[in-house]
Amino acid sequence: MTKKAKITIGIVAVAALGAVLAASILSRRKSGVEVKTERVEKRDLTAIVTASGNIEPKKKVNISADVMGRVIDLAVDEGDLVREGDLLLRIDPTQYEAAVERGEAAVRQVTSQLAQTEASLDQARKALERAEALHSGDGSLVSEEALEDARTRLHIQEAADEAARHGIAVARAALADARQNLAKTVIRSPMAGRIVRKNIEQGETAVIGTMNNPGSLLLTVADLSEMEAVVTVNETDVPSIKLGDPATLEVDAMPGTKLSGKVTRIGNSAIQSTGTSEAVDFEVRIGIDAPPETLRTDLSVTADIVTAERKGVLAIPIIALTVKEAPKEGTGGGASSEMKVEDPKAKARAERVKRQQEQEGVFVVKDEHVSFRPVKVGIAGDNYFETLSGVSLGEEIVSGTYQAIRTLKDGDRIRIAKEEKKGGKKKDAGKDTKETGDEGRDREAPAAPAD
Repeated sequence: MTKKAKITIGIVAVAALGAVLAASILSRRKSGVEVKTERVEKRDLTAIVTASGNIEPKKKVNISADVMGRVIDLAVDEGDLVREGDLLLRIDPTQYEAAVERGEAAVRQVTSQLAQTEASLDQARKALERAEALHSGDGSLVSEEALEDARTRLHIQEAADEAARHGIAVARAALADARQNLAKTVIRSPMAGRIVRKNIEQGETAVIGTMNNPGSLLLTVADLSEMEAVVTVNETDVPSIKLGDPATLEVDAMPGTKLSGKVTRIGNSAIQSTGTSEAVDFEVRIGIDAPPETLRTDLSVTADIVTAERKGVLAIPIIALTVKEAPKEGTGGGASSEMKVEDPKAKARAERVKRQQEQEGVFVVKDEHVSFRPVKVGIAGDNYFETLSGVSLGEEIVSGTYQAIRTLKDGDRIRIAKEEKKGGKKKDAGKDTKETGDEGRDREAPAAPAD
């Protein structure tokens, strides 16, 4: 081999080695988990609880019959406007009129009996007075036995007179009850409003309720000038709702129309469910401001209740928040893992201790590496958490992807996705204004625990 050929081979070998080294350096630079990043910024956050339910009038009265009978006159129809005291319906009064007549006759009868007992009482009293006078003048004219008999007859007549008076009171009470039942055959409106429900027709029989069976619902009168949304809220969201919280309402039957209102009542006990669901919900009522005339009772509604607002606070993406488990120490868990029969109470205690040891935090980016930093968060918007401590304005944190955050470890090398480098201005900068009703549950698991 000539000297020139050897030189040529050497140059080629050096070039090849340089290319390999360059490729290796480039590969190392490109190595690491591909992530998206975002800088911590100040934003306006609004925490919202979303719940669904139905529209109901704030004031309504269900009309039921207090006496049984056939409806002989139905004076209203569904949708009619009524004033307080207007006639709604009449029930056949025949048997109740007869009961009133019997009561009146009974009062007259016991009144006549009272007149008789009063006459007998007067006679017995005079007889006793004569006997006492004769006995005091000449004891031989009226014996002690005759005088005692006169006194006994007077006591008997006094008792009979008292019984007759009580009989009159009983008869008059029965008459008053009969008259009251007769009056109940005429049903009038207890309030001004609109007939929103009619469940009976003229000629049908109104049935009264018993101890175990409710009576038939005849009519419903409602004041539609004051309406409210009755929604069900999950137990995890109820503690954040307060009386007076503003809400935005969307009625399914009125697309594009948004109504405003405020929370007026929060249930103190859970809604009793007849199904097999284990969910615990509470009833929340929202008064509607200036309800439109087209609003109807029982319409489906979705409410966004604003539970908190923050202006210009540090915020991190919800997806960026992850949970890091505390390092395992010693062999404290060994004994329980070797137990053949698991103790439910011990398991619950272990889970509680584990949750207490977990730390919420984010991965902060520095020199193409990440470090886990615990943070404390406040309210949650749709995409961002309020950050109370742990990060500073302008710091760069890992904001995605969800899979990448799951695999990251403290100290890992990263490479930023190309679209993040070219993106320029971040989207949704400065404002985040919505949270679903399940936001509280999403917050607990934005990403799986990092080792």
